[in-house]
Amino acid sequence: MKTILMADPVRYPRMTTDELRETFLLDSLYEPGKLQLNYVDLDRSVVGFAAPTDSPLALSADPDLRATYCTERRELGALNIGGAGAITVEGKSYELNNLDVLYIGRGNKDVTFASKSKSAPAVYYLLSYPAHAVYPVALVRKEEASPTELGSLETCNKRTICKYIHLQGARSCQLVMGVTHLATGSNWNTMPPHTHMRRSEIYMYFNVAPEARVMHFMGPPAETRHIVMSDKGVVVSPGWSIHAGVGTRAYSFCWGMGGENQDYADMDPAPVESLR
Repeated sequence: MKTILMADPVRYPRMTTDELRETFLLDSLYEPGKLQLNYVDLDRSVVGFAAPTDSPLALSADPDLRATYCTERRELGALNIGGAGAITVEGKSYELNNLDVLYIGRGNKDVTFASKSKSAPAVYYLLSYPAHAVYPVALVRKEEASPTELGSLETCNKRTICKYIHLQGARSCQLVMGVTHLATGSNWNTMPPHTHMRRSEIYMYFNVAPEARVMHFMGPPAETRHIVMSDKGVVVSPGWSIHAGVGTRAYSFCWGMGGENQDYADMDPAPVESLR
């Protein structure tokens, strides 16, 4: 498991494009038939993909976690962005269709990921944070994710926000997780942008066409940079950074947060006119 070390806002302005990508972008986690994870020192998050094809993939503890199993001291959210599949937790199977999410609480030793069909395999995006309390396993269907319409076509940001793991949904210790879908003809997400020092955020862009790209904007409002993202790319956003993006066509992304405050509305606005 590769360990990613974050840069602070003092080092950040002097970073080259390659240094920015090496530090904040995780773009090689998805590989069919494998389960791959990275450890990010920011809020001690673990992020990756499980992409089972021929046989199930078991969630095992990397030696760097210093744990006997992955969720010994952690909680985990799993979003299926592929075909139908099933996640087995301590012998109980949970069937997940496209855009369903399974929350797996601390203390579940045996976790495996499977696909229903090799020709249309499931693809599980995984996000994990340390947990100091135990919450039960919870399956959230996409229809149950409190879809909320925001933005407009006039501002190129008409989008649907779906909340899965949050204070009014599936409960967790600190993990907050959801998905945003851009409407056809809209390109901007999280605009106007914001920061939130009480928690970090991780974006995973998906449903990005092979020829399309998303320009992810980051940094303090007065010192912004961009990172060019492709399908299933993951970008880490520290609390001091904005997180917004614009695509060459419509796309979706999963947002996940960990930190001391689970209040979805806890954010510090960064008006567009303040951006530099």
